Amino acid sequence: MVDPRVFRTYDIRALVPDLVDESSIYFGKVGTPECFQASLLPDGVEEIGRGLAHFFEDDTIVIGYDARISSPSWADALAAGITSQGKSVINLGLASTDIIYYASGSMNLPAVEITASHCTKELNGMKIVGPGARVVGKGSGMDKLSDLVTAGGFTNADSQGSITRLDILPRYIDHVMQFVQAEDIRPFRIVADAGNGVGGVVAHELFKRMPQLEVEELYFEPDGRFPNHEANPFERENIELLIERVRDTGADFGVAWDGDADRVFFVDETGEPVSGDFITTLVARHFLQIAPGSAIVYDLRASRAVADWVSKLGGTPVAERVGHSYIKQTMRRENAVFGGEVSGHYYFRDHFYADNGFIPLLSILQMLSSQGIALSALVASLGKYYVSGEINSTVASTDAVIARILETYSDAEIDTRDGISVEYADWHFNVRPSANDPLVRLNLEAPSQSEMERRRDEVLAIIRA
Repeated sequence: MVDPRVFRTYDIRALVPDLVDESSIYFGKVGTPECFQASLLPDGVEEIGRGLAHFFEDDTIVIGYDARISSPSWADALAAGITSQGKSVINLGLASTDIIYYASGSMNLPAVEITASHCTKELNGMKIVGPGARVVGKGSGMDKLSDLVTAGGFTNADSQGSITRLDILPRYIDHVMQFVQAEDIRPFRIVADAGNGVGGVVAHELFKRMPQLEVEELYFEPDGRFPNHEANPFERENIELLIERVRDTGADFGVAWDGDADRVFFVDETGEPVSGDFITTLVARHFLQIAPGSAIVYDLRASRAVADWVSKLGGTPVAERVGHSYIKQTMRRENAVFGGEVSGHYYFRDHFYADNGFIPLLSILQMLSSQGIALSALVASLGKYYVSGEINSTVASTDAVIARILETYSDAEIDTRDGISVEYADWHFNVRPSANDPLVRLNLEAPSQSEMERRRDEVLAIIRA
């Protein structure tokens, strides 16, 4: 029996019991979120495979997996479940999530990436898409899949499906290289950190296509123990070495990926982290030159820099709630050329409206080459925007927090699509509950550094009351 709590809004995620030992942060932990209280064993993964075989009408399903210790055995179990129902499997082996999206889009087949993204080794999960890389999430099939799997009762087909191994990496590199004029890329010195995730495999092959680049590769060897730091570059502690190496070597910038490499993070030549909404603005600006007048989708936490620049360049800015399933659906509806989130997810129409951790890097290289300026100057060209960054607060009741904010800022323009967004003429903020933890996340922007800090502390006091 599969615990229904493993089926989440955007994906499947669960604890791997064999990896929860006395050294684990989850060992004996009380009050963990429901999805992390639920465990999943290989027989449960096999049952999900059976469910997927019935969920999708297609005769073949693509699977791939990240560098986690448990991922190869999960891939075997998933394939066993699918093939037991008479469906066939194309197994890509070790693959980043954006490779899975490419495979699904280019072959028009459903696909599954076995991954728990940036989380620790004790967790694993699955990201699922239908043919054409169409997301399967809450409201787009995840509930139906959950019902199928938890009901069970599957019987084996008369004839078992086949399993084919396929190395699609060279084709994928060809695909992403179409987003850049490689011959126009100037020589750069880059420090790149893959955090022992699967991104190092992809990045190494990508960099080989641009021999003019001098790249220092940090933790490019896939290792599901994540022995050096968590594969989550959005936590400052995990990029300290990257920052240090950029500063010490005089590199032009640093880049890092999360565990499954569908998110990417940048630091400039001074070692200063670049916020995801500013990368969104830069890449939007770049793609509006390629596809003038297009729509750009961004998440409602973002700096006003995004909407300001998209409007200034004649594009259509479209704000959407946080989460890849929402962003992708809106991009398809608007035929948007690009979409971005503060969290480092970047989406591309010509990548089947899916997120990709390598096209933003190529876009930054193209911009730096054509403009002949440093990354810090490229960011500065956007103008003065003062953002707090995402600030997390553990709270007893997220509902009570939202109620206090509604009462305090009742004179503002309010948007409740995702938590609560509060808009004033000269400043704004969003507070939203985490999907995984008992906390809320604050993102705030104001017209000056001092005003941002004052407003930030004011809202934090209400959140933490």
